[in-house]
Amino acid sequence: MQNQAHLEHMTVWGLITEASIVVQAVMLCLVLASLVSWYLIVQRGAVLRHSEQLAKAFLKRFRTDEIGGLYREGSQQDLPADAALQRIFLAGYQSFSQLQPHAGNSPEAVLDGVERSLAVAIAEQEERLEKGLPFLATVGSVSPYIGLFGTVWGIMNSFLGLSQVQQATLSTVAPGIAEALIATAIGLFAAIPAVMAYNRFSARSQTLIARYYAFGNELQGRLHRRLNGAVSSMAAAA
Repeated sequence: MQNQAHLEHMTVWGLITEASIVVQAVMLCLVLASLVSWYLIVQRGAVLRHSEQLAKAFLKRFRTDEIGGLYREGSQQDLPADAALQRIFLAGYQSFSQLQPHAGNSPEAVLDGVERSLAVAIAEQEERLEKGLPFLATVGSVSPYIGLFGTVWGIMNSFLGLSQVQQATLSTVAPGIAEALIATAIGLFAAIPAVMAYNRFSARSQTLIARYYAFGNELQGRLHRRLNGAVSSMAAAA
């Protein structure tokens, strides 16, 4: 009857507090990893959402407004960190403005410089979009194994405890196995959201990066037409 009452009063928190130091360390590590993962999930979700909204709004203006005016307006503003598309535009157009007076009759040299500036700007934004994703991937892949280590350690302690008693009962084995299973559960709790968030954020980041490259090509096309118009005007004047 005493053993049965002991089993009935076992709680999750009681099992955690009575677990061995190793299992408690495993649980603490997994809880901290889960908290950091959830912080990154909320933070990266907000960053991606804001970046998508700003990119959509600027692309609409880029296709309707005069790009020289957009450059002057953007260069005088303190742009938000998530205004990736506008930052890429400013980098490309700034390079164009600096190279155009020295281009002569070689617009290809100007476009090559613009392309290099766009590649650097896009790489910076790509790195910013992927910030925090490696940690989510690590938590998603490693947490189940850390939880499994806690499980193995708890079960091992339970069986070692059996060697010190004359009669094995459920009350002697259940606590060790239960605390071991809690470690596994915490590992899965940390891993599943991290994996889902990593896959989701990776897909959204790749979509944005593809949009950045497409925008770079579109900007180069408009600058190429402007250069050809300038060269044609110079040839006609000559």
